[in-house]
Amino acid sequence: MLLIRKLSRSIKKDPLLSWQSPLADECIIERDGFASKLIGSGVNRHCVASFSSFVETVLVQARDPAKLSGELVTAIDEGRHDDAWKLYELHMQMDGFPRKSVVHKLIVSLTETLDVQRLNKAYGLVERAFEEGKQNLFEKETLIYLSFGLAKGGLPVTASTILRKLVDMEGYPPIAAWSAVLAYMSQTAPGAYLAAELVLEIGYLFQDGRVDPRKKSNVPLVAMKPNTTAFNIALAGCLLFDTCRKAEELLDMMPRIQIKADTNLLIIMAHIHERNGRREELKKLQRHIEEAPNLNDMQFRQFYNCLLTCHLKFGDLHSACSMVLDMLRKAKEAKNSLAAAMFAFDGTRKGNDLIGGVVSNQSHRNSRLDSLENASLKQQAIVSYEEFSKDRKFEKLQAEAEQALTGFLAKLQAQVELVTTHRGILQPTENIYVKLVKAFLEADKIKDLADFLIEAEKEDLPVSNDSSALVHVINSCISLGWLDKAYDLLDEMHLAGVRTGSAVYSSLLKAYCKANRATEVTSLLRDARKAGIQLDASSYEAMIQSRVLHDDTQGALNLFREMKDSKIPRLGHQEFDLLVKGCAENSEASLMSKLLQEIKEGQRIDCGVHDWNNVIHFFSKKRLMQDAEKALKKMRSLGHAPNAQTFHSMVTGYAAIGGKYVEVTELWGEMKALSASSPIKFDQELLDSVLYTFVRGGFFARANEVVGMMEKGNMFIDKYKYRTLFLKYHKTLYKGKASKFQTEAQLKKREAGVTFKKWVGLH
Repeated sequence: MLLIRKLSRSIKKDPLLSWQSPLADECIIERDGFASKLIGSGVNRHCVASFSSFVETVLVQARDPAKLSGELVTAIDEGRHDDAWKLYELHMQMDGFPRKSVVHKLIVSLTETLDVQRLNKAYGLVERAFEEGKQNLFEKETLIYLSFGLAKGGLPVTASTILRKLVDMEGYPPIAAWSAVLAYMSQTAPGAYLAAELVLEIGYLFQDGRVDPRKKSNVPLVAMKPNTTAFNIALAGCLLFDTCRKAEELLDMMPRIQIKADTNLLIIMAHIHERNGRREELKKLQRHIEEAPNLNDMQFRQFYNCLLTCHLKFGDLHSACSMVLDMLRKAKEAKNSLAAAMFAFDGTRKGNDLIGGVVSNQSHRNSRLDSLENASLKQQAIVSYEEFSKDRKFEKLQAEAEQALTGFLAKLQAQVELVTTHRGILQPTENIYVKLVKAFLEADKIKDLADFLIEAEKEDLPVSNDSSALVHVINSCISLGWLDKAYDLLDEMHLAGVRTGSAVYSSLLKAYCKANRATEVTSLLRDARKAGIQLDASSYEAMIQSRVLHDDTQGALNLFREMKDSKIPRLGHQEFDLLVKGCAENSEASLMSKLLQEIKEGQRIDCGVHDWNNVIHFFSKKRLMQDAEKALKKMRSLGHAPNAQTFHSMVTGYAAIGGKYVEVTELWGEMKALSASSPIKFDQELLDSVLYTFVRGGFFARANEVVGMMEKGNMFIDKYKYRTLFLKYHKTLYKGKASKFQTEAQLKKREAGVTFKKWVGLH
């Protein structure tokens, strides 16, 4: 009541207030409602509303900030997070930010909940403080904890922003801490991309010995230097979300900051080289793999899977077949050697899995790995700040980073499909046979295919002639309607002296009959008789029907007599269609059904594209762009269409030289024309490299076009990076009003720049 009396006196004295003094003299206000009772003449609703808001403002300002701060601390201690936030907002209206210790408690309490909305509030608090230049409110450990919580709560963008702000304010986070942030960021595609960007940005500070580790003043900075675990996490994230050209940038940085590769990193490197088609790099890596002392079965399996896949990409069937045959020979030798078997058994006792070659176990293993990862990472609560602050070396965070890395590596292991191991011995799976057969058939190399399969069967004999790989391939060709290829394979089997059962002849004969190819039916029947093959009743019935359809009654009667004289039973082999259906329904998925699926669903590989991409990549990396341009021209002249990887090499090559913005603009024009006329897809990595080049050079109209394409494709864009880039090179651009004397082109250029500036959040 005393406050209102004082307010009444101040109203009479203040000439700026619109109310007259008689109103102030008769102003009586109850405690329960400031504007509920106003006695006096000439009081209108507008005055009441204005007076009410004025009184509310005065009351807020009159409240004791110290008492409000105490209430805020009490709410935090009692876990009343929503009340605490309301009190914080009230404090901001009254007296700005609370004192440092209160801000710390509020951020920590919100972070510990791992609730997305509360995490966003904590981040918003930090962002506002930085905008107002009050970053001294925060201790380094508080921001590290918040970044870790944001990453663990599934907010990788804001988590990375906090880390970047820490680096900017020279509050360098130790690698043991920020590697755990990387690990949780890498659970999503945008986060994995940002994780790679962070490693590149922080690693850049240490390139080529820029930081002297002997100086005492550099100790906090050196503690932040990326280590092998950080690189493993970032690279694995790139692999899992298919940003392998970004991974290649990380590989290029490793020797420049003296990163030593462990066994996990060697295998991850193999995956990256395979994805990017760097076969020569894989061959160089092979020596290190074979000399590494601690590689287990699964790691060997992954490397040779990558090498085999790369041979197939390049259409090098000879090298792929040689690898498969070598595995079969070694497996055969191991089976026949008790000493070798005992040695393999001793090796697997050290922790390697005794995984056989049954492909059906793959899906079970994948689901088990996913469930383990979910249980260990997503359901794990965040470490309390009390424990976090006591752990000066961040050992618990480091353990979580390594645990996450184990999950990533398990997912990479689950992608292996061409090679398996049994008691420590590498063996090919059915999938490699399927891919090789498909490649041979597409290249029309029937003799080479037959030679390979016959040689493979000598090393790994089938149970029966009708279950051999070659027979399955012939049956697959029949099912696909490639009857002549099936016949050619059958001929190659005869020439090699390999016998087969009657089922293949029966299937091929019926297919020829169905296709009304009487000449081939006659020829195949003659070959079957020479080989001493007894056909079944269904084959004779098909041939008889074919002769009748061609009005060859005498031929049909002769076949009927032959069938009767041979005493062929009516119940013969199953129909081929039933055989195929049975294969498809079989849980273990036979070679034949897999081959059918691969040929029907798989795309034909243009092996020449990989060769030319490697040539262009080599020239671009060496900054020999004239040679790269000639290679691109030659690639097109030979009928090989450039893809996203081709353009990426060219753009990064131009960017490395600097100043080649016109050339990049020409490439961009070609890319737009291609995307409009063909189904080519430009991925995030390529468009990001183009966008970076345009922003660096100040080509904002083109930059806005790239942004539009990326947003249309729902691609992640690192706005923080582009805001930083703009401030670095164009900080003073487009400030103030535009000049009156500008051409239309200048106005458009300014408009494009202002649009981009607004897009990155610089108003």
